[in-house]
Amino acid sequence: MDDKLKILLCEDDENLGMLLREFLQAKGFYADLCPDGDKGYKAFLKGKYDLCVLDVMMPKKDGFTLAQEIRNVNSEVPIIFLTAKNMKEDVLQGFKIGADDYITKPFSMEELVSRISAILRRVKGKKDKEITVYKIGKYTFDTKKQTLIADNKTQKLTTKESELLSLLCQQVNDILERNYALKSIWIDDNYFNARSMDVYITKLRKLLKDDPQIEIINIHGKGYKLIAPEEDEE
Repeated sequence: MDDKLKILLCEDDENLGMLLREFLQAKGFYADLCPDGDKGYKAFLKGKYDLCVLDVMMPKKDGFTLAQEIRNVNSEVPIIFLTAKNMKEDVLQGFKIGADDYITKPFSMEELVSRISAILRRVKGKKDKEITVYKIGKYTFDTKKQTLIADNKTQKLTTKESELLSLLCQQVNDILERNYALKSIWIDDNYFNARSMDVYITKLRKLLKDDPQIEIINIHGKGYKLIAPEEDEE
């Protein structure tokens, strides 16, 4: 049985499309290449894909329209947009449709594979048994009760503090991408929500400050990383 993850790649630039497909296949993925939105939608209906990579500007049917049609069929399949535009309106429109990420041309193919891998890890994490209690250094974090316990002291978290800490725990010692966190918790990645998330990161640092092994660091241009000793989950 072929266990390769299957990617639907829709790109109207023939040369770029061929290069991307060959690169993805060299990295161990199975990739179908479609040159326009119509062919992409027909392929999606016939195949079972683990992730879709859609160019925004395509003939016959653009990437946003295709993504909406895909979402009507499957609300959970991850979608990454490729765009030659670096306009905030395009990015916001993509996230409102339900995109998981976007990447602006020109881009490194290694970066695309890195983002694909990060999204697929998150999807796998959601499908695995839901973890409700995390050990973070000397702290015990209960996501259901929204509490952080250490040294017999219980700190009650707000809903957003709990949601953000949960995402950091899911990606412990790995990068939590900023856009993913904003879309997951705040729905929109506008300036005010981004500043709000920065405030909550500061709050979480204060809540975890009594354990010197724990640190939440900024990864410039990408997001945040929770540094903590990894222990077996309860």
